[in-house]
Amino acid sequence: MNSPTPAPRMRPPALSTFAACLAAALASPGLHAQAPAPSLGEVRITGDAPGSYASRTVGVGAFRDQDPLDVPLTNNVVTRELLDAQQARSLFDALRNTAGVTRSQLSGSTYDNLSIRGILVENRGNYRLNGSLPVINLIDIPLENKERVEVLKGASSLYYGLVPPSGIVNLVTKRAGAQPVTSIAASVNQHGGADVHADLGRRFDEGRMGLRLNAVSGRVRPGIDGVQGDRGLVSAAWDWRLSPTVSLRADLEHYRKDVSEQAAIANPVAVGGVITLPPVPDNRRNLAGSWQRYDAQATNVLLRADVALGQDWSLLLESGRAETTRDRRFSQLNALDVATGAGSLAIFFGQDQRYTNRNHRAETTGRLATGTLQHELTVGYTHNEREAYAGDSAPTVNLPQNLYAPRAIAPVAPGAWTPGTTSTIVDKGVYVLDRVAIGERWQVLGGLRSADYANTGATSRYEARKTSPNLSVLYRLREDTALYASWLKGLEETGTAPANRANNGEILPPAVNTQRELGVKTRALGRLLTQAAYFEIERPQTTVDAGNRFVLGGESRYRGLELSSSGELGPRWAMAASLLLMDAEIVRTGAANAGELGRTPENTPRRTASLFGEYRLASVPGLAVNAGAYHVGRRAVNNLNQAFVGGYTTVSLGVRQATRLAGQRLTLQATLDNALDKDYWATAGNGLLGTGAPRTLRLAARVDL
Repeated sequence: MNSPTPAPRMRPPALSTFAACLAAALASPGLHAQAPAPSLGEVRITGDAPGSYASRTVGVGAFRDQDPLDVPLTNNVVTRELLDAQQARSLFDALRNTAGVTRSQLSGSTYDNLSIRGILVENRGNYRLNGSLPVINLIDIPLENKERVEVLKGASSLYYGLVPPSGIVNLVTKRAGAQPVTSIAASVNQHGGADVHADLGRRFDEGRMGLRLNAVSGRVRPGIDGVQGDRGLVSAAWDWRLSPTVSLRADLEHYRKDVSEQAAIANPVAVGGVITLPPVPDNRRNLAGSWQRYDAQATNVLLRADVALGQDWSLLLESGRAETTRDRRFSQLNALDVATGAGSLAIFFGQDQRYTNRNHRAETTGRLATGTLQHELTVGYTHNEREAYAGDSAPTVNLPQNLYAPRAIAPVAPGAWTPGTTSTIVDKGVYVLDRVAIGERWQVLGGLRSADYANTGATSRYEARKTSPNLSVLYRLREDTALYASWLKGLEETGTAPANRANNGEILPPAVNTQRELGVKTRALGRLLTQAAYFEIERPQTTVDAGNRFVLGGESRYRGLELSSSGELGPRWAMAASLLLMDAEIVRTGAANAGELGRTPENTPRRTASLFGEYRLASVPGLAVNAGAYHVGRRAVNNLNQAFVGGYTTVSLGVRQATRLAGQRLTLQATLDNALDKDYWATAGNGLLGTGAPRTLRLAARVDL
């Protein structure tokens, strides 16, 4: 039985209308008042020094508004200045500056499916808005309304419940500061892509209230055959200091993307235990038709209240909702004959897929003393509910296609639609974290989370109650340098048995992962924040037993050294650099997967590196030139290591000029990504391969009124 035609989707208002309404509203008198000195409980507007690549604040996990030196885990922050210098448009654009980040499974034409240290960043739990709301990374998350992008690497279950130990990606929204903001920007690329962006911020009521509004409208043209579409964003970030002890915040963002989806390439069949990969295709080649659309939209709402409970205690209350819907016509090339390029293009039809997250948090933090020990105690409760409707599906269509000589794919009408299934995950938890100051140099952090978890699928249900402890020790060697050691236990979901296993549909129990880390962080090199850490992660994984049952019985171990440095080398030089050297190994597996023992987990590089630098010329005021290089080592296409995609290095070049036109600040910019137009395998994993994007020149202009 065919499903009813879905109702038309709401689109954001046209940018011109949106900007006109904002301009009229912001023209009222008294909107430029400066904020008075802050008091306990108010909204604090914080940021990095102008032009800085190094952040002095991190807002993720239990370390909200902390100095990165006081965080006993590896954390990286990509600041607004660095995002602007690189003209970053996507999460991968931002996080390529971070060690260990790679694409996984998909090439990125629709959204960025990412791994950190070879472990997948789960798309419904590991991406957070303002340190809290789990947003759903199944559509490109816009960066135009974000102040910075943060990564807290490793196990994060204490604060975020059941999430993989890849790390948390936190997106911090722009807020109205003391200075008013009125900015209009536009950019174009040589493939025909273009966008326009309005950014306005004001404070009201003698500085007690602030509003930051962003709107984007864009045409998507990445230079890949047949890939075209459009995108849009409208967002608002509001704050109000209601009284000296109560402050409120609200964030609302709605964004959409409707674009052709590039086809994936399935791994060829192994012969004698070896997979022969084809030559890397031209980076402009696409095996799918332009009619094969990925049409998605997302709406995220987050509310927050901060209440001062006397001089030493405070209460934080948060509630949020994130929803993403999508229709999809995905395709992949199967049964590839490497010699001839012939294969079968499988086209999958899905519509009305819906993913909804509801997240609530209550947390109190305070200071107390026990003898000579000073405690900063945090006690909290979270309730996270994730609901997913798999969407309606139609029978898969298989058409002949050739990798080396692609044929045009004519539009195909889907057959009869079959309704999908609904699943619900409820992850509740109570957590306690005690940061104990011992003298002026030592800190000991101890935490415990008690989780109450339920996963209800189409045919089965699983419930669990687990605890996860954390313990860290931090020593301030000097004011600008900290040494730390941490030990953490985390919880993560492990999935549902697939249709080809004897226990089809069975929900597996959560897995307990373990992380140990030793590190040092320092600002001894001036305005550079430099970090070095050795980590070891032991992570259970699924496998297949002798009875063809999908079970939790394997384990992978990840050991590595990670280095990063970002900030300013002087008045003229700024840089961001990272390096990961890692040894990952499957150390335990089931009888049916014995060949994986001792192998490297799929899509896991032994090394990644990045280096970006910008020089601000003294001889030409306002002129800066930059260059970046980004390297990802070779990666296995599967856990049997039957083939490896080669390592690659891409290069970017850029120049920007800040000047004044008619008394207004004007910034002109040109950026050339993949400057050498390199063809390379950008992604592997889950049996799929994807290529990198072609060389792209982007020209941009921004005027600050």
